[in-house]
Order: sequence, then structure tokens, then C-alpha cells
Amino acid sequence: MTEQLVIQLGQDALRTTAMLAAPLLISTLVVGLAVSVFQALTQINEATLTFIPKMIVVALVFVLAGPWMMDVMSSYTVNLFENIAVMVRE
Repeated sequence: MTEQLVIQLGQDALRTTAMLAAPLLISTLVVGLAVSVFQALTQINEATLTFIPKMIVVALVFVLAGPWMMDVMSSYTVNLFENIAVMVRE
């Protein structure tokens, strides 16, 4: 295995991880910001108020983006397994 191949594998792994984590992280960020603004406007300082909306949004994102996430993970894994013989020989 060459250094270039190892770097490429690492970049692909990080890119795939970022693609899979982005919908969940962005949606929870938006919901957390909206709840924080709501708390600031109404002066309700309840720390547990943000958990339920975030849990609901994460569940919705899993339901909506789950098939796409599984497709990305499976295509990445299949690509790794199909090319493992070529990668080891280099």
C-alpha cells in the first residue's frame, strides 16, 4: 500500500462520515437554535426543554434520510470490498 492510497482511503472515510453525520447535526443545530431563541424571548430557562424537540427531529431525519444513509454506507463498503485485492497489491 502506498502512502497516496492510505491518504485516499482516509479522505474517503472522512468524507463518507461527514455526509452521514451532516443531516443529523444540521437539523439538531437548527432545532437547538430555534428553541434557544424561543427560550430567550419567553424567558423560560428550562434546560430539559431542548431535548424532546431534538429527539423528535433526529427520529424524523432518520426516517426520511435513513434509506439514503444506508445507500451511502453500503456503496462505500461494497467499493472497499471490491477493491481490497487491488489495494493490498499496491
